[in-house]
Amino acid sequence: MNIGQSDILLSTINASYIHASIGLRYLYANLDELQAQASILEFTSHLRPVDIVEKILHAKPKIIGFGVYIWNTEHTTKVIRLLKTIAPEIVIVIGGPEVSFEYEQQTIYQLSDYLITGAADMGFAHLCRAILSNNHSDHQYKKNKVFEFQEPPLNAIKLPYQFYTDEDITNRVLYVEASRGCPFKCEFCLSALDKTSLPFDIDEFLYEIDKLYQRGGRNFKFVDRTFNLKTQTSLRILQFFLERLDNKLFLHFEIIPDRLPETLKELIVRFPAGSLQFEVGIQSFNPDVQDLISRKQDNNKTIENMLWLVNHSHAHIHADLIFGLPGEDIDSFASGFNQLYELRPHDIQLGILKRLRGTPLIRHTQSHQLLFDSSAPYGILSTREVDFTLVQRINRFARYWELIANSGHFKQSLSLLLAKNPFQNFLVFSDWLYENSGKTHQIALRKLYDYLFFAYKDIYFEKKQDKFVHALLNDYQESGLKGKPEFFKKL
Repeated sequence: MNIGQSDILLSTINASYIHASIGLRYLYANLDELQAQASILEFTSHLRPVDIVEKILHAKPKIIGFGVYIWNTEHTTKVIRLLKTIAPEIVIVIGGPEVSFEYEQQTIYQLSDYLITGAADMGFAHLCRAILSNNHSDHQYKKNKVFEFQEPPLNAIKLPYQFYTDEDITNRVLYVEASRGCPFKCEFCLSALDKTSLPFDIDEFLYEIDKLYQRGGRNFKFVDRTFNLKTQTSLRILQFFLERLDNKLFLHFEIIPDRLPETLKELIVRFPAGSLQFEVGIQSFNPDVQDLISRKQDNNKTIENMLWLVNHSHAHIHADLIFGLPGEDIDSFASGFNQLYELRPHDIQLGILKRLRGTPLIRHTQSHQLLFDSSAPYGILSTREVDFTLVQRINRFARYWELIANSGHFKQSLSLLLAKNPFQNFLVFSDWLYENSGKTHQIALRKLYDYLFFAYKDIYFEKKQDKFVHALLNDYQESGLKGKPEFFKKL
């Protein structure tokens, strides 16, 4: 959004350019008469804090509202510290999940003038009116400088979708939501604090999405935590997009893995390859761990639905597992990983447990000896079941899995490498790769083919080497890389 001088500046630091903040657009949509005095200015984390501050000050704002998340809290803290040094008269308001809980000792809270916890859709405008009219000196605006406005009914909130720019529509993911909240209580997730899931008016929502579509919007990511919670709503949304299907449409949904009625399946199979992606949160297959963290999941039904999605739909399946959950040791996790791998989702996202501020997970800290990094993203360091060294190994495993398995560049060779015991075989390879490269990042794709060849040669002592070399060469050629790989010259 182009900006000149603005009394109110809405800003955040996104993880990358492709992301457009739906939160800022909700705040902007609900500023009402203040909208003419406001602008949105987004940044990405590759920019230096001092350069961000320079761009912010160019707008000459009186108030800046920052959206704070786990991925940008440290960067935003540096920006606010600079702003308070250079232009202390600017009023800084912060909000977002990272500062809605346990904020008292956070530096970003101490540097800021006001904090809005929870949903700020309409509360931010209320606070801005008071600041601009100089009523914020009243006691009600000074007590702890923290505001928790009563969350309005969803039908009172103005939807933000008209404020996606033409540039957003052309180049970025369009985040949308048909519902808010989650009825489940998984303790590692902030949604555990929600009372239930509440829907936006489906007719109004689809009317706004249709306007986005008519403007050229084709890349939609639904942020609903439970897209398939209410079947009739899910059917309306899928049917809406089926009626507008073209070769550019791409939809991302997060679904409950054990809930997939036949009526939904009948629509899902009508979407062609490349148009539909489902994020399926498995997290753990261990029933005892699921009970411990208050996760309700029918594993048999989950497996049945995953098999159906992989074998009978064209949807891209992105499945999530979490390492480091209380009560889960390495054998349990390995078993769950292997079980998920055999279901053949297109991606396995191996997440390392994080302690999100405010989540009920903290209740297991003593009983399961949970130690977390005190810096964002607050990853687990060790538990009663897994020590620090093992956590480090799995961190590397996750990174290499993303580079090799999820990249799609090693399909034939990886299936041979992982035969019989996928988790153990990849863990051995991961250990070898770190020992021989010393890297987890900035490894060129061409170099990965060499590493895979020499690892296989060292680990398996040339057993079935010819078959593996043939598969690796096929993968190399299909990757689009030119010439011969280095390992081929050494055969």
